[in-house]
Amino acid sequence: MRSNGTQCSMVELLAPAGDEKSAYAALDAGADAVYLGLRSFSARAFSENFDEGALSRVTQYAHMLGARVYVALNTLVKDSETQAFFAAVRAAWEGGADAVLLQDLFLGREIKRLYPEIVLHLSTQAGCCNVYGARVAKEYGFSRVVLARETPLSDIAAISSVIETEVFVQGALCTCFSGQCYLSSFAGGNSGNRGRCKQPCRKRYRFDRKGYEELAYALSTADLMVADRIQELLAAGVASLKIEGRMRREEYVSAAVEYYRALLAGERGEAERERLVRAYNRGDYTEGLSFGQRRFLSRNVQGHIGEQIGRVTFRHGMPVCLTKAQISKGDGLKILRAGREVGGALVKEYVGGVVLLSSSETLAEGDEVRLTSAARNALPLHAPKRLKTALSLTFLAGEPPRAAADGFVFTGEEPLPAARNAPLSAEEIGTCFAKTELPLALDITVRTDGVFLPKSALNAFRRAFYTAYAGIFSPVRSLCEASPAEPFLPTVRGSRRARIGERREAGDDIFICKPRDYAHIEIPQGGENYLWLPPLWTQADEALVAPVLGKFDGIYAEGSYGIALAEKYGVKFFAGTGCNLTNRFAAAGMREKSAYFALSKELTRAEADTLAADGAFSLAGGDLKVMDLCYCPFERTCAACDKKTLYRMTDENGRVFPIRRYRTADTVCRFEVYNCAFLKEGETHCSRLYDDSTPAARPAAETRGHYERSLL
Repeated sequence: MRSNGTQCSMVELLAPAGDEKSAYAALDAGADAVYLGLRSFSARAFSENFDEGALSRVTQYAHMLGARVYVALNTLVKDSETQAFFAAVRAAWEGGADAVLLQDLFLGREIKRLYPEIVLHLSTQAGCCNVYGARVAKEYGFSRVVLARETPLSDIAAISSVIETEVFVQGALCTCFSGQCYLSSFAGGNSGNRGRCKQPCRKRYRFDRKGYEELAYALSTADLMVADRIQELLAAGVASLKIEGRMRREEYVSAAVEYYRALLAGERGEAERERLVRAYNRGDYTEGLSFGQRRFLSRNVQGHIGEQIGRVTFRHGMPVCLTKAQISKGDGLKILRAGREVGGALVKEYVGGVVLLSSSETLAEGDEVRLTSAARNALPLHAPKRLKTALSLTFLAGEPPRAAADGFVFTGEEPLPAARNAPLSAEEIGTCFAKTELPLALDITVRTDGVFLPKSALNAFRRAFYTAYAGIFSPVRSLCEASPAEPFLPTVRGSRRARIGERREAGDDIFICKPRDYAHIEIPQGGENYLWLPPLWTQADEALVAPVLGKFDGIYAEGSYGIALAEKYGVKFFAGTGCNLTNRFAAAGMREKSAYFALSKELTRAEADTLAADGAFSLAGGDLKVMDLCYCPFERTCAACDKKTLYRMTDENGRVFPIRRYRTADTVCRFEVYNCAFLKEGETHCSRLYDDSTPAARPAAETRGHYERSLL
């Protein structure tokens, strides 16, 4: 990694780019790398994203500054899309990408077989959170994992000893464990795993628990700001610090990069932090779950909360705010009362530290005033970053034109004739070559003895030179076309029934034991039994459960980490629905590694039937888990906790979602959110998986899920 002359020069600062403007803003501000999406297979389908031309321009710009570009192709890929997906990966690499981010381990394994030179990073959507997931990723050809945001600091250190790690330090947080959120999919018809999340977690809900009966933004997380705790991440061996925000403007991206660049330089970054807070701030920030749950949710305010500049008072009956902040007439404000948003306001006048407020709301003494948008004092972007370059131009009669920079020499095809009149001047040549979109700070010298060259030919020579010069930094890549191996997946009709629940029942061919408390696991008797393991699985969880693992036939894990964990303990592996198997490469690959595997619950019946094979299961009825929460939605009010196992969460439309609480080795309880409608049992060629997690709170409504309608 290139040096920035900082105390922590070896760590990478990675910034988001939802469009070209954001990419350039990030690079100019000092990002070591940017990540972006193409028009297909991007987990941020609603951002502008990049076509072939835009990708080429950005990679060229970045490489000239010594920075890198990563392309995120990190959605779930259906079987009908695999050929298009392989083509997209190839196009990204040939377009100059330094790495490609994927969610699907098995597609990654096939890509490395086809094109070993392609560098692969495993997306956070894959949910890597322990050394077992890291080992599987490394075995399949990935050189880096983007860790789940919930990964504890101690586990981050352990994983970093196995494979290069990338960790989020700033930006929006998913309330659900990444890759395991299906609420948008089942409640709204748009899959977050397919890049089309409608953010139902930002809506209002109420719980059937005392103190939480009123509608609030009960699942809405505050924005992440790790701030100076990045030093702990660096000590844990993290290689890349990642800023989230492909849906945010270039002002935010620039401000975030400047802030973390200042921290990495050993500075306090107070001015940079103020600028970042003004750019976007949801919930006054949280340090995230890696450091333990502290102020994780933003229950009372949705969206940008801005910067606190003062409180409402009254002068001559008019609402005003006394502040030292730099603001202007027309700036937008947000008004909070007892922590809750009551409305907006504008700066009507600003004189000598006194702000005259204009609002349609009735303001009260002591209301909190927060600046959210600037009418005239828009946040400035960092000055464009430029590579100092000495450019020598030689235009002599009888010789081809020549341009030289950094040892690179570019020569024209034809000798130049001497001018009979109006020779091309050195100033004209220099002015022409000063025109470039490349990030260059040019020191131009011109040598000429008076030649003739039409302006059109001069411009063509300039363009050809800069294209060739930029090619030094971004050489043209061309991969030999290769054909993916046809996965071996014999179609069979399944006949077994597996059930997830707390206790084994008659009729269970396979029982998957799902404890309420992993410190007190009841070992089932008789039949084939598996222990259910959640998507977040830590070193502490393993230590707690290790003594009883051998008493089960195997583990049912909601993540691919189960492959390596089962191998360590010599038990069988049942890959859960959380492994998100959606194509033949994934199904055939998991079939090699598991005794049984469950297909993604976002597939239609027809899509699932094409993946039916020996050991394949499809969720055919019962509860529909739509979220895994690795934090307490009741804000860790443990002293007042009623300690119920099941709660009900109701949205603004009256739909009721059961919530199940359980305990692992964490000091914080974990919770699961289930769909507002019960999955009606349907036909399938696969064996049947039945979820019986919340029988006491199961809703009366029924759904066929995605059995009949395919997702975008």
